[in-house]
Amino acid sequence: MKFRKSARLEAGLQQIDIAPLIDCIFLLLIFFMLTSSFIIVPGINIKLPKALTSEEVDSRALTITISGEDIIYLQDQPYTIDEIEDFIKKGTYRSIFIRADRDASLGTAVSIWDMCKRIGIDKIAIATTEE
Repeated sequence: MKFRKSARLEAGLQQIDIAPLIDCIFLLLIFFMLTSSFIIVPGINIKLPKALTSEEVDSRALTITISGEDIIYLQDQPYTIDEIEDFIKKGTYRSIFIRADRDASLGTAVSIWDMCKRIGIDKIAIATTEE
């Protein structure tokens, strides 16, 4: 068995063609850009209060937002408490999720809570952030 002492490269194999590699990298880049989620949620800017005992709740609940200026929003539209009460009575909601700004008055949140209890909704949650 004879071994060659020096290996010779053929004329066509002296350079590595990187065009297919660039194509693959480009396709992977496009794939990751399209599948990544750039979720920008439009809505009302509020600062939630902090709590140590917060728990996760069902996200399918009807969300009522109270801004720092005590403006009540339902589906990003301002409403009065009476309009919200009529809206809730027309639907079949079992749970309410209140997102109140930390600068909002407690009276507004309590009046919404009381209105929901009066209508017959037992599952009411207030949004908080962890400390």
